[in-house]
Amino acid sequence: MTQTTELETLVPGPGSLAGHRLGTPQQAGALTMVPVSGPAHRGFVPPRTGLKLSRVVGYGQVELANRADSGVAIVPLHIGYIQDRAQNHALCRSALLSAGQTLRFDDACCVQQSQGGHLGERDQWFFVLPLELRARALEMRGAADYGKLWGDIAALNARHGLARRGHLEQILSRRRAVLTRFQSRLELQPGQVGALFLLSGRFAGLEIAPDPRYFAEMWTALVCFAYGVAAWHAEPAPPDPAPYDLAHREDGRFEDGRFEDGRFEDGRFEDGPSAAGLAGVRGALDRDRSARLAEIGDRLAAAPAGPVELREEERHLDLRLSTVTGPQLAGQIVTDGDRTVYASLFAR
Repeated sequence: MTQTTELETLVPGPGSLAGHRLGTPQQAGALTMVPVSGPAHRGFVPPRTGLKLSRVVGYGQVELANRADSGVAIVPLHIGYIQDRAQNHALCRSALLSAGQTLRFDDACCVQQSQGGHLGERDQWFFVLPLELRARALEMRGAADYGKLWGDIAALNARHGLARRGHLEQILSRRRAVLTRFQSRLELQPGQVGALFLLSGRFAGLEIAPDPRYFAEMWTALVCFAYGVAAWHAEPAPPDPAPYDLAHREDGRFEDGRFEDGRFEDGRFEDGPSAAGLAGVRGALDRDRSARLAEIGDRLAAAPAGPVELREEERHLDLRLSTVTGPQLAGQIVTDGDRTVYASLFAR
């Protein structure tokens, strides 16, 4: 893996990403994911097992609880919940919750325009708002208007060929089988604490978690919904199938080169590839990985960032939650002194 300095340029302010490294890029259609490894910060509660949507108070008003006995819960930026027979909501901002604390968000947004009902003790699963909605949602933090994303959701549905309605579940639930293909095609790595996402070769987002468990619990929500929706829309058309020119005989042999006993007589594969051949393949793979990482670094360095504003929103002991806004970049970060322990930054 390669130490990166390019990630530092994406995280403004005092927070450092020293020790974080980029792994081998993986690609699924239009979506490229570059794993990020790095130090694990202790004392943070993972979002699925420790953080719960305890109730929907009213439209646009939800309560989240840190149900862990110890540790701080960093509420993931733009987390949303789907629940049975209740109004689906998403948050416009992050927050910091102490162990046992319940926090009410009065600036949540409904992402289901006409479904009534509130949450009881029902099964729920969470997502992260699609990339196309995130800048608008961040801008609307603090605004107590539960229908503030309906127009943007309707436009997003229309771009995907769906009914122009303020119902995000038209994509998240009804197209879930399509979106989860990104989870199966991109592989979460052991020890992974973050990921760099590119869409059609351009920077789409950077996600950094405090530790591997936190990131593993965010994996599906990020790869399938936050970035998978845009990647699905940008998915290139499948190539035309190559013509099948070789005549295949009924006995399983090709007319212009026979496979017999594991040997390909005309192609000179005899008794398997040699050690030198395997070393050559490994060398070619290493060179390809290095070239892809170098290309990604060049793209990040060339990406127009413009002036970026960093605004502190909340403090908890030594932790600082700040909002990042700029012409090309937005999101929120959590720092502990001079270290970045959480970041959710995306292209505008």
